Amino acid sequence: MRGRLASWLIVTLMADAGHVLAQEGGNAPVLSLELNGAEPSERGCRLTFVAANRLGQDIARAAYEVALFGKDGLVKRLTVLDFKELPDSETKVRQFVMPDMDCADLGRVLVNDATACEGPEAAACMRRLETATRGAVAFGK
Repeated sequence: MRGRLASWLIVTLMADAGHVLAQEGGNAPVLSLELNGAEPSERGCRLTFVAANRLGQDIARAAYEVALFGKDGLVKRLTVLDFKELPDSETKVRQFVMPDMDCADLGRVLVNDATACEGPEAAACMRRLETATRGAVAFGK
């Protein structure tokens, strides 16, 4: 009897551990932001982002404070990017113009913090945030 109980306990613990690891790995719910482009416009540097909500919940509003670094490593600007609503399982493209900023001088974009995360789990906008970039400008948190 003890042998069966011990075996059952080991199998149960291994299954629970596997479930936790799966959630922490590639199957974990995420909110992804991709810096898809930085191109000059008449007013400044236009940044294009692709936002994909895979959190399992709607986000009524997501806004992030970001630091824009020049290629020299110096912070050129701190600003808030408001991504507005991000419905669950949807992908949105958002563009932001950085007035009087030269895209050729932009070296890095850093997400400092979420200034707004309106949804069932307010901390998810930073805790579950994944970043990526498609161009030469580094992007991360």
